[in-house]
Amino acid sequence: MPAALDKIKVVDLTRTLAGPFCTMLMGDMGADVVKIEEPSAGDETRKWYPFWGEESTQFMAFNRNKRSLTVNLKEPEGVKLVRELAADADVMIESFRAGALERMGLGYEEISKANPGIVYCSISGYGRTGPMADMPGYDLIIQAYSGLMHLTGEADGNPLRVGFSLVDLFAGMMAYGTIVTALRQRDQTGKGQWVESSLLDGQVAALSYHATAYMGTGIEPVRMGAGHPSLVPYQSFASSDGNFIVGCANQGLWERLCRALGLDGLLADPRFATNTDRVENRDACVNALSEVFKTKTTEHWVSLIVAAGVPCGPINKVSEVLSSPQVLARNMIAEVDHPNLPGMKFPASPLKLTDSPATVRLAPPLLGQHNEEVLTEAGYSPDKIADLRKRGVIGS
Repeated sequence: MPAALDKIKVVDLTRTLAGPFCTMLMGDMGADVVKIEEPSAGDETRKWYPFWGEESTQFMAFNRNKRSLTVNLKEPEGVKLVRELAADADVMIESFRAGALERMGLGYEEISKANPGIVYCSISGYGRTGPMADMPGYDLIIQAYSGLMHLTGEADGNPLRVGFSLVDLFAGMMAYGTIVTALRQRDQTGKGQWVESSLLDGQVAALSYHATAYMGTGIEPVRMGAGHPSLVPYQSFASSDGNFIVGCANQGLWERLCRALGLDGLLADPRFATNTDRVENRDACVNALSEVFKTKTTEHWVSLIVAAGVPCGPINKVSEVLSSPQVLARNMIAEVDHPNLPGMKFPASPLKLTDSPATVRLAPPLLGQHNEEVLTEAGYSPDKIADLRKRGVIGS
């Protein structure tokens, strides 16, 4: 069976994380993704630490299943080249500053004149409208602006950045869903459209229950460490040798937990009778459990509590995640031979389709690796390609 996005052509003008994550997901699903890069340095993540051999692991993480074409967009002929590729594409995706591509003649209005069926996606920090539309957006800055950092960290500590680029990745996933949705509508109407994904929009949506709670009660949400504003116990606890997580999301789970721990007294305590009671008496409930949990190891408690049918688990390090039997059983580690790194491994696609699964066909490309291949397919002769290279329109 063909791949889910077989025959979908994507012109990728994004950089760093959000856009490349989106186009990598499209590539995993079979789309032909041509990544347009600046000839001398390429995507800036090619220079980001740490390195696997001479290759940036940051670049490698977001750019498999793509072909790299280096184009100098400061040259009119480079702009013309991209416009020609877009005329034959299904999707064009960009993450330039607002107005930059419009000034080059590569904005949606110009591109859609030659290709009315194209789905044109813009990824930005704050969106393409509003008073902050011209501001550059970065994951860290949006974590702060969106309220995510305010809600992350211990109650008596400073706001903290989430441990990975969650804002970028969320925006990339939104862009993927938005593009595929627009392609579905194009199947029905024959017409493409301009779509957006912004880092800020994604995090405002992700505020979800925090935002709704504030709008309904007027109470400002606060940092709670590993705790949950609506559930108790639903957090991390310290054992004698580490930490682990327990999540009682309903009354039945609370009762199972207490019985497994032999804490019938907590079940009889009116302060903890219902989840609402436990939330109102959070400190007393958590302290009572903490006194018990610190007496034995994480392995002991996780084994005991899981056996009782209560959600519980260790707080894994990255190395432990990557060697987890469950992760391996889910085929979440992919491997491909890179020109400089045979047997390169990375997290696989999280998109699971039974009849047309994600595949890894291409390693993250070297800069300009596919210049001749892509241009030849676009109808350029060897002499024309050599001339473009000589004049600096494409990379060497």
